[in-house]
Amino acid sequence: MTAEQPLLGGTANRGRVVRVGATVRRPLRPTSAATHALLRHLESVGFDGAPRLLGIDEQGREVLSYIEGEAVIAPYPAWAMTEEAMVSVARLLRNYHQATLGFRADLHVWSDPVPLRFRSDRVTTHNDPNLDNVVFRDGRAVALIDFDLASPGSHAWDVACAARLWAPLRTDADVTDARRGLGIERFRRFVDAYGLQGEDRALVVDAVPATHDWCYAIVSEGAQGGNDGFADYWWHGGADRAARTRAWYASNLAMLREALA
Repeated sequence: MTAEQPLLGGTANRGRVVRVGATVRRPLRPTSAATHALLRHLESVGFDGAPRLLGIDEQGREVLSYIEGEAVIAPYPAWAMTEEAMVSVARLLRNYHQATLGFRADLHVWSDPVPLRFRSDRVTTHNDPNLDNVVFRDGRAVALIDFDLASPGSHAWDVACAARLWAPLRTDADVTDARRGLGIERFRRFVDAYGLQGEDRALVVDAVPATHDWCYAIVSEGAQGGNDGFADYWWHGGADRAARTRAWYASNLAMLREALA
């Protein structure tokens, strides 16, 4: 076998995801069958913005195709902080959602269900479009990776998941790159680039704190349950940053609504 090369980024599976030649090997999970069904569906409809499922290796790991490109890992490169890069993420997310419309997500068991208010029977959301889960080529987002948290959701939910990370939506004290001071403006640009209209534009604002709470519930439970990656993140500043961000939402939701009016 070709030598294993650890892949950087990620938290839950930190140190456990490797590249082997043109493939990626990742740990299986109790809900891997659902994720695999989704990846097979995306392949069947010709969506090329996600890895292909290739099987299970001799060590019991899932085998995925390796997507050539660059994920955004700290310290963030300047090109990844541009509006052009962010807009390409919004368009990739929209194309992904379109590709899931014929998938019967209700036939499968998912890891962490999205709150009922933000679920649709038509869209399967990624739920973790963090910077290191998007692959870029030539400064443009071309693929999503790490579908471990995917589940039935809605356009507004996944846009909120992505926008709060890519804008980003948090206190400026916790933004140390070129996006500082631009969060609300970039939020509007992300929503517009995706193409949310009508009631979804109001729903996405409500989804911002909801996605934050949903995400950090997973992180905190993982930290308390002994996941090393989650524990390192949560107990070394993550919990405090999450609290500051939640307070920022409480003070700024009206401003977010105005930005989308």
